[in-house]
Amino acid sequence: MKKVVIEGRKKAKITEVQQPQAVGNWALVKIHSAPMCTEYKFYVVGEMPPYPLGHEAAGEVVALDETGPLKVGDRVVVMPQYPCGHCSLCLKGNYIHCEHSHTIKEFTGRPEGDSTFAQHMLKPVWLLPKIPDGMSYDHAAMLCCGLGPTFGAMEKMNVGSSDTILITGMGPVGLGGIINAKLRGARTIATAHNDYRSSLANQLGADLTINPKCENALTAIRDFTDGEGVVKSIECSGTTTAQRLCLEATSRNGSVAFVGESGNLGIHVSDDLIRNGLTIIGIWHYNIEGVSKLFTIAEAAKEKIEKLITHAFPLDRVNEAFDLQLTRQCGKVILHPFDD
Repeated sequence: MKKVVIEGRKKAKITEVQQPQAVGNWALVKIHSAPMCTEYKFYVVGEMPPYPLGHEAAGEVVALDETGPLKVGDRVVVMPQYPCGHCSLCLKGNYIHCEHSHTIKEFTGRPEGDSTFAQHMLKPVWLLPKIPDGMSYDHAAMLCCGLGPTFGAMEKMNVGSSDTILITGMGPVGLGGIINAKLRGARTIATAHNDYRSSLANQLGADLTINPKCENALTAIRDFTDGEGVVKSIECSGTTTAQRLCLEATSRNGSVAFVGESGNLGIHVSDDLIRNGLTIIGIWHYNIEGVSKLFTIAEAAKEKIEKLITHAFPLDRVNEAFDLQLTRQCGKVILHPFDD
């Protein structure tokens, strides 16, 4: 089967590798849609990541080793990560925080089948929720990082129609946050540093879009909220400037969710947290029990998802896809492993 590997700075190639085989409760999935996330960071430096290249997908079950909840031909979303499935976190549905994640070789005895930037992969059946009839593979794949991280944050914060929410960073994760927030009826403020993504945020329904390079973001937020600040905020960029903005723009007794990953942020526990009564949440996905609700959101938001997904490439054009991501003149970019 075909699989993408990174072999040098800004150089990826397609290689032929052995197709994995279904084993135990691990199903073989033919990948029809593989959204791209932050793999471009490794493309730039020319190194394979220390984890599988590609972690978002939707596809078709083509082989099973055991009888279970799935059958050959089922259309499924491929949930990210390789959790153990047995610890208390996994059993409660919080598999994304599993402390006992392993490599696929430890589970199956072979190294093949862990990447979504390939034509086939392996996944435990419990991490393969069935796609509703009528939903496309591309739209279903948004249950991974397109809609998933901000959905998880909004579930934790109970975002609703009475809220004004700030979402910082209009990469694909933040853009997906606009979709999630508007489906919940929340008034939504977005920050974006380039015109393309500012425009896309507006198309997805943002009530106010701020470019922090051109105006004082905190002042603009307070003006928009009659001086009160937002009730809730979600940080998706992974920059300390945006993280600080979320802390300062959120009103007392509000909630801040950190989704974008980064290094250190200086926090004054008394001034930033205690005296402001802020609730701080760290999250990067959602409890698996939320799958059915997110499918409902994806169905209701299908016109907006069409706008979120701006480009698609066959696997053989993965270099073009990476290069496009680097321009930031795109929303969600998808690979189609079986397209010419």
